[in-house]
Amino acid sequence: MRITQLGTTVVNAGRRNWVFVRIETDQPGLVGWGEASLEVKTRGVLGAIEDFAPLVVGEDPRRIEHLWQVLYRQQFFRPGAVEMSAISGIDQALWDIKGKDLGVPVWQLLGGNVRDRVRFYDHLGGGAPEATYGQMEPAVVAELARRSVADGFDAIKVLAVPRSRPLESNARVREAVGAMAAIRDAVGPDVQVMVDLHARTSAAMAIRYGQALAEYDPWFFEEPVPPEDVDGHVAVAQALPGIPIATGERLIGRWAFRPFFERAAVAVAQPDVCHTGGISEVRRIAAMAEAHGISVAPHNPLGPIATVANLHLAVATPNHLIQEVMRSDVPWRDEIVSGVPPIVDGHMSPPQAPGLGVDVNEAAAADHPYQPEPQYRGFHEDGGVAEW
Repeated sequence: MRITQLGTTVVNAGRRNWVFVRIETDQPGLVGWGEASLEVKTRGVLGAIEDFAPLVVGEDPRRIEHLWQVLYRQQFFRPGAVEMSAISGIDQALWDIKGKDLGVPVWQLLGGNVRDRVRFYDHLGGGAPEATYGQMEPAVVAELARRSVADGFDAIKVLAVPRSRPLESNARVREAVGAMAAIRDAVGPDVQVMVDLHARTSAAMAIRYGQALAEYDPWFFEEPVPPEDVDGHVAVAQALPGIPIATGERLIGRWAFRPFFERAAVAVAQPDVCHTGGISEVRRIAAMAEAHGISVAPHNPLGPIATVANLHLAVATPNHLIQEVMRSDVPWRDEIVSGVPPIVDGHMSPPQAPGLGVDVNEAAAADHPYQPEPQYRGFHEDGGVAEW
């Protein structure tokens, strides 16, 4: 068996574009799909996939690990976020082909199921941008939280911390407390509420937020400081012993995760299957995390193929904690990709179809072509540049 073509399909999804990778083979009808979506860098990823084509066309798609190593190592500079996103989509498509060729779902290739269903958490508003990003009004976030619970979720995530300077006023802290208090009052004590700081501030300020929000029992505290600041993560983890720290959506490859694990900087690792190296690399990161007593809760605000790739990983990964999902970001989400299992009572069941079990409706995808993503431009009151 040989790869005959490496191609892409791009679907606009509002704030993002989904980049779907298609690998064709010389076996009639045997095609693999993956996802390589990367925020605000769609054209860069498409270029990287095109550059990688000569390294995979003509090769045996069943040699997944060999091809991963070729793509990663046979270039002078180590891959960054753009190239690793390209590798991620190719890797997923190779796993899809392998499963289809053998007639089994990918999770069976990963060692079989270690759980019978996978728990998901919801974003406020199901991931609709106007609800997920920057919404802090207590009455509004409380109603959005109630809707998530009514839809069957018992875990939700909120961006409850406003854009912040390295040290902020008490008013900003009160704003975060107001939002979190309203959510906790709306959903009660048993729903698990995760707080995302989006790496918007310093360790000192993250600690202030954590101390103020602790009484509302955050299940974990996500990206308290920028991803390159290992020392800052350590400081926050040590200052907030009752609040587990999570990070990883912007860490690329297992080597980036290693210092966080070795220094006990996080309790929950959040690799992104579309950014950090695909199914193959997330498996390795999860195994490293398990050796350090760390859970994994993969980052997943992207398209439906990414959700299904994460589902296969979750089914077969012992230290998997919970899975992020977007479900209401754009109305056409469910029109583009078939084979995504339904969410029932906040859970998905393992797919049973061979490979990833998905297919792309390319005619429907063509109705939502690439659009330039809105560029983030955020500034503090004094004109200083703010974190994303």
